[in-house]
Amino acid sequence: MFTKILIANRGEIACRVAATARRMGIRTVAVYSDADAQALHVRQCDTALPIGGSAASESYLRGEAIIAAALASGAQAVHPGYGFLSENADFAQACWDAGLVFIGPPPAAMRAMGLKAESKQLMGRAGVPLVPGYHGADQGAALLQREADRIGYPVLIKASAGGGGKGMRIVEAPGDFAAALASCQREAVSSFANGAVLIEKYVQRPRHIEVQIFGDSHGNCVHLFERDCSVQRRHQKVLEEAPAPGMTQALRAQMGAAAVAAARAVDYVGAGTVEFIVAQTGYDQPDSMQFFFMEMNTRLQVEHPVTEAITGLDLVEWQLRVASGEPLPLRQEQLQISGHAIEARICAEEPDKNFLPAVGPLAVFRTPDCARFAPGAVRMDSGVGAGDCISPFYDPMIAKLIVHGSTREEALARMDAALAQTHIAGVANNVQFLRHVIATPAFAGAALDTALIARESDRLFGQDAVGAHRAVLSAVAQLLRQERALETADPFSRRDGWQSHGETVRCLEWVYADAPLTACLHYGHDCTCRVRLADETHAIQIDQGDAPFALRIRWGTQEWRADVDGMDGLVHVFTPQGATSIRRADPLAQRQAQAPHGGLQAPMPGKVLQMLVRVGEPVVAGQTLALMEAMKMEHSIRAPFAGVVAELLYASGAQVAEGAALLRLDPA
Repeated sequence: MFTKILIANRGEIACRVAATARRMGIRTVAVYSDADAQALHVRQCDTALPIGGSAASESYLRGEAIIAAALASGAQAVHPGYGFLSENADFAQACWDAGLVFIGPPPAAMRAMGLKAESKQLMGRAGVPLVPGYHGADQGAALLQREADRIGYPVLIKASAGGGGKGMRIVEAPGDFAAALASCQREAVSSFANGAVLIEKYVQRPRHIEVQIFGDSHGNCVHLFERDCSVQRRHQKVLEEAPAPGMTQALRAQMGAAAVAAARAVDYVGAGTVEFIVAQTGYDQPDSMQFFFMEMNTRLQVEHPVTEAITGLDLVEWQLRVASGEPLPLRQEQLQISGHAIEARICAEEPDKNFLPAVGPLAVFRTPDCARFAPGAVRMDSGVGAGDCISPFYDPMIAKLIVHGSTREEALARMDAALAQTHIAGVANNVQFLRHVIATPAFAGAALDTALIARESDRLFGQDAVGAHRAVLSAVAQLLRQERALETADPFSRRDGWQSHGETVRCLEWVYADAPLTACLHYGHDCTCRVRLADETHAIQIDQGDAPFALRIRWGTQEWRADVDGMDGLVHVFTPQGATSIRRADPLAQRQAQAPHGGLQAPMPGKVLQMLVRVGEPVVAGQTLALMEAMKMEHSIRAPFAGVVAELLYASGAQVAEGAALLRLDPA
């Protein structure tokens, strides 16, 4: 077994690998970019070495710098985690050439599975079911159009070297194909330096089910059952669970055998995932499901913890043992499923704005108290803590929440309870969105497919689980609690409105969901405080909870518990029903200067990929004017109204700050 390994990654996966290595007595070496100098994974490893600038291309994608760090530190092996260089066969080979063990599959297996078109041809020869499509080398636009017409619409264009939902476009009609192809190829070149694509029939009502496989250097290969990853946005996973709901024993055996056959076809060693697209006639007809090979991920997956939860195994430990030359710890017949597990990806993003990634500080980051649940029932994997900042340089994932129960229903209940205890403020996040998803009848009833989010949009977006009244009253309660704490220390700071006669009225101005609200505090001669909100007035009673930020509030017939954090006039309210924020209005504040008329702003820091219009060109409302790349995604900047391009403020390739006006548009 190794005595020291280098972890060529960052964030939660680096912390995850370090935890297992530490338990096994293996010393760890972290690498970090300029932006990650104080990151959690740096602090959790025994040694840490810098490898370059903040951008991934200047650090975590610099294979030569990582190998140099491994050699300088005395590491014997490199664990790539996932993302970055984890599926780069050239990097894996360079590690072996430098005398380092690459904790992953052989470079030849990575090359065989790394290109979607070639891997599908290989799988076809191995007898693995394939979706009808075109996987050829001829990439002429006219030929690709003809192949799409032959397959029949809708079709899916996919970057051959792609992954993570990038370089994918659904085309519904022949007239849309050319534009979608150009966009897909552009994103493929930007993300993978390879513009080749394949075309497949777009499966209706599809489920995304993947099988975890493991091989060793002794010729053994097993599958560790399946995971359902159907709930997705932008072709990226949101919730994953194991085992897949509705899976029959017969179908599980067939998919497992196909996955093992796929692995054996390339002499696979280590952890991998064979991904299948599953067509279903009806949600309640599991016998109607047909599965087709999509791709193989030659690495550990983000969602591997749900497999660990149902098998009781540590997959990182298996990786380390296999890479050091040991045989697989268990045979296929020794592997069993226990209960049900679900993982939620908690991300810095704005679901109501088409999941726009967000950046900013984690002013509040409180995670569930796992000890309050059954042993092993709740797990939180994260690479950040309170006070850390989500930067624009990397993936916006904050944490992964994993729950386990004896049944799917129990796991769902634990997931909602754990999400309710996950308090994040300072950066936009999807915690409340995740709670809405698992509460939908479709997800609760396991009516799963990749269109679930779009189908349930009315239940998922624009929801307010707290409401204006409770938000305002919770903020008022927090303010009163803070003032009472000051009064205890300094009686001359009392603000209870006491006077010898009459009543004192104190009005507090708030802004909630861009609407102004006024809460009037009425102090009587007995110093009791009554709050008037809208047309209701009731006494407010506040009890301190079991934490500095926890309050129990009563106002009239309403009573609720809230965890309230206030900072710089912005108050964050967390209740068992949901979370929200409310801002204290500042009557003396000057209005911020408005952007020039017709300005189109960058939604976040990033790079201008291409300006698609010229000065003087007329445009229509909704037309795409520019393309940006930010946080590993391509964003379209569209015209808010019909007009004429008056000025281009940046050139292609320019780095821009959040809110920067990219061009100026005069109304038609």
